[in-house]
Amino acid sequence: MALPDSLRLAVLIDADNASSSVAKELLEEVAKYGTATIKRAYGDWTTQNLVGWKNHLHKHAIQPMQQFAYTQGKNSTDSAFIIDAMDLLYAGNVDGFCIVSSDSDFTRLATRLREAGKKVYGLGERKTPEAFIGACDKFIFFEVLKKPAQDEAPLAMDNLPDLKEILSQAIEEKARDHGWAPLGAVGGYISKNHTSFDARNYGFAKLGALVRAQDYIEIKEIPDGEITHIHVRLNNQ
Repeated sequence: MALPDSLRLAVLIDADNASSSVAKELLEEVAKYGTATIKRAYGDWTTQNLVGWKNHLHKHAIQPMQQFAYTQGKNSTDSAFIIDAMDLLYAGNVDGFCIVSSDSDFTRLATRLREAGKKVYGLGERKTPEAFIGACDKFIFFEVLKKPAQDEAPLAMDNLPDLKEILSQAIEEKARDHGWAPLGAVGGYISKNHTSFDARNYGFAKLGALVRAQDYIEIKEIPDGEITHIHVRLNNQ
């Protein structure tokens, strides 16, 4: 299996349903998971609705995929997007897909791609339906991609899943002797069970900083040469 940093990713953008204001940041986010070997944006480029995206196409080497709205009220962009995704799946030239949209119509596509053994990363707004979020291996909200100023902390979002419940369950599941659990194992468990979990959603850049700020979690650092392993435990243990 390819290493994460060598995964070949197809970035497919529903330009009708995704904000162009985070174009640069979303591609930087994609680079954390692999190499964007294919970058396509779908929509009717003859209209003024996509003028924001037009400014980013050449700059970021995104290929515009023209789809005329043949029938009023029908989203032909979604159909073209899905057909292309399936063509790319059967061509076998990519290891994963980044679906950039907040549209629940792509839920079945994400599920099908994962059934075929492909990694699926979703990127969209906080309003994205839970069904689509859950169909991806990981889902990243646009709202956390805009980097704060150097002297500002990331802003936490509202109406997120209960943080204490998520962290407590993960620590309990991965606990070893005396209730201590490796932070890496805790993070892995959370990623598998909560696809949209991201420390940035709660106002922290990294998981380590997030757990340090919780008064119900104890921290233990174990030096190992130049590396320090972090273990965590619920303080009621």
